[in-house]
Amino acid sequence: MSLPPLDRRAHETPDEPALVDDRGVLSWAGLADQVARASARLLQFAPGPDDRVAVLGDNAIPTLVAHLAGLCAGVGTVATSRQLTVGELVDQIIDAGVTGIIAGPVGAPVALEAARELGLPVVTHGTPPAGHAFDWDLWLAAAAPSTGATAAPAASADRPARPPLVYTSGTTGRARGTEVRWVSPPAADSAAYLAALAARSGFPPGPHLVCGPLQHNGPLTSLRHLAAGQQVVVLGKFDAEAFLRRVEEWRVTSTVMVPTHFQRLLSLPEEVRGRYDVSSLLQVSHTGSACPPEVKHAMIEWFGPVLTESYGASEAGTVARISSTEWLEHPGSVGRVQPPFEVLVTGDDGHPLPPGELGLLAFRAPEGRGVRYHADPDKTKAAYLSPGVFTLGDIGYVDPDGFIFITDRAADIVVSGGVNLYPAESEAVLRGHPAVAEVAIIGVPDPDFGESLRALVVAAGDEPPAEELDRFCRERLAAYKCPKAYEFVPELLRNAMGKLDKRAMRRPYWRSERTIAG
Repeated sequence: MSLPPLDRRAHETPDEPALVDDRGVLSWAGLADQVARASARLLQFAPGPDDRVAVLGDNAIPTLVAHLAGLCAGVGTVATSRQLTVGELVDQIIDAGVTGIIAGPVGAPVALEAARELGLPVVTHGTPPAGHAFDWDLWLAAAAPSTGATAAPAASADRPARPPLVYTSGTTGRARGTEVRWVSPPAADSAAYLAALAARSGFPPGPHLVCGPLQHNGPLTSLRHLAAGQQVVVLGKFDAEAFLRRVEEWRVTSTVMVPTHFQRLLSLPEEVRGRYDVSSLLQVSHTGSACPPEVKHAMIEWFGPVLTESYGASEAGTVARISSTEWLEHPGSVGRVQPPFEVLVTGDDGHPLPPGELGLLAFRAPEGRGVRYHADPDKTKAAYLSPGVFTLGDIGYVDPDGFIFITDRAADIVVSGGVNLYPAESEAVLRGHPAVAEVAIIGVPDPDFGESLRALVVAAGDEPPAEELDRFCRERLAAYKCPKAYEFVPELLRNAMGKLDKRAMRRPYWRSERTIAG
């Protein structure tokens, strides 16, 4: 019986680099040992089949080790944002059934406070542990050493497969958890799940570079590549020249990016861009938000036809994809629908529309492949137009060749730097300020992030300073969920039915009828 790729690399190339971050390098033998030890410790943190461990997404080796150990041991991990407030983190911990926390230097202070409030164990890395926290290295060292530099004992056929849980706003309501959709059909146990991941990395062989936050689904797909026995390099924080340096240094073959990364790369001086060899890149997957055509053209001209755009959502997986060559022939498209999905365009009456007609984009999925949210049947139900047919909240059309084009959003979502933001969260907070009578938050153009949040505020009396509203919001929500700008208006625009008309509110800020970025 052949060894799983991770174990095979630990035996055949034990000293070669497996994981690289800004602080150091972990060999294949070292990775196998750490995964085996972390698997044993996670089982102590999460003994029940429904228990989970929150992993705050610092871009560092321990984050990927913890998630990979969870996959091996059948312990569900939760990819958690480092920017959450204590209250937000506590809400997610309770919602996900978290029984332990692993955090790096950015998220450690909030993690420690949340853990103290809930009486949970917490492990920190990259920073001295405080209070009742465990140090990552000592926590691993306390586990029994692995046998023969292999992680195989940790891959369990006794525990059900537990894919990582990520939190997303979806199309309605506050953020809810959803399991990543990396394997279909679902695997029966953790050993089978790990084997399925190893069989379909999704990236070409060679080093994969992580340049986005490991709290998001796209960067987390690097786990599939690692499970396939392929090297992963982690960039601690995105810096355009550091990205190019890593590509050249490690001969990187693949990465996942968002359009904001492209814009920052293109803003580098010509002499800096020309200093680095990027010819090793074979696949640059981009997702998260629409890419402006001029940006995509410039990136294809620079990197070559290696860009592959994926359209979908964490709660559904990739539903459409387009290569560089296809995009140059169908500029602006997000590609053709991917099996096993089927694409539909529906009118106001819910009936399907013919090719070229503008309507609500929807997708038919076989049982088990549709949208599903953790512990929230109402939110799950709201994503469906009819049994087996769901929408991601976008308006568009399908051309006669089957290529999908997105023109606007039906859902009240703002996509900023590839992150879905749901205005209702910050609207609810700001309505609690005594000086705010009404508020509507919209997405407006942002040169760096594509879109950013702007609050349109009707004051209850004298207009409060914008700084006061911003401070009020940031005390209650993660900073990235708060508006970037505040504007006082005499009234909010409404439609004939008296409902807030967000599209009409957005229109003055955009240059065309299209009122979203891309």
